[in-house]
Amino acid sequence: MNREEARRRFAEMVARPESEIELDRAALLIAAEEYPRLNVERYLAQLDHFAGELRGLHESQSDPLLRLLSLSDYLFNQLGFHGNTKDYYDARNSFLNDVIDRRTGIPITLAVVYIEVARRLSLPVSGVGMPGHFLARYSDGERDIILDPFREGRILSVEKCQEMFEEMYGDTIGFQPGFLSGVSKKQILARMLNNLKGIYARVPDHHRMLTVIERALLVNPGAATEIRDRGLAYASLGRRREALADLRAYLRRMPQAEDADEVKEKITELRREQAQLN
Repeated sequence: MNREEARRRFAEMVARPESEIELDRAALLIAAEEYPRLNVERYLAQLDHFAGELRGLHESQSDPLLRLLSLSDYLFNQLGFHGNTKDYYDARNSFLNDVIDRRTGIPITLAVVYIEVARRLSLPVSGVGMPGHFLARYSDGERDIILDPFREGRILSVEKCQEMFEEMYGDTIGFQPGFLSGVSKKQILARMLNNLKGIYARVPDHHRMLTVIERALLVNPGAATEIRDRGLAYASLGRRREALADLRAYLRRMPQAEDADEVKEKITELRREQAQLN
């Protein structure tokens, strides 16, 4: 599939109601723009295979905790999935095909693997969007179990989550129980794209960053910060007219934004550059 087809299919997927979004397929469609020859069905079949290896055991076991422990043992001990602590900001950690091939990734992509294999085993596991460290949660209405796919599926208490959060943020942000709430598939996809955007901003690679922002706006069309960031990416690529349109649109939506003065300065700079070319 070419990049245009991958983009079209991704747009169609995220336009669906939440219950009809296929998280694994959508995540692979994100990767398909980086890998135009990516065989999405092959990787979906790989996730099917992982679940199939456990299905017999799970059908004979009714205790959800034991089922989760066996899933974690299989993924992290037998298959060797693990958090990439050596090269955390490698873009490959954000592409589900690479994560499956290399058995390593960042918290959110490892969580997607966990969530999608669990789904195939009828285990209700969702994403938990704790700032700074994505987690997973099993919830059946009677029991809630928080897991950390980045650390071999370790089971965490609320207190341990708070401790982890405070190690990352210190006193700058107060921990809130709502940080451990489940998130939607669209929120997971948006966060995956936001991680990629940050990676490309570090390089910097403005062209790739722009393609990520375009997809983020398919997930959340009215996201003001994405419109701003698209404008800044356009500016870096010399596309001043589009940059001005986006930055002005951002200020109309967010006139009291903390960075409003900076954005106004950027608009002035772009207008000056445009005038010099005319």
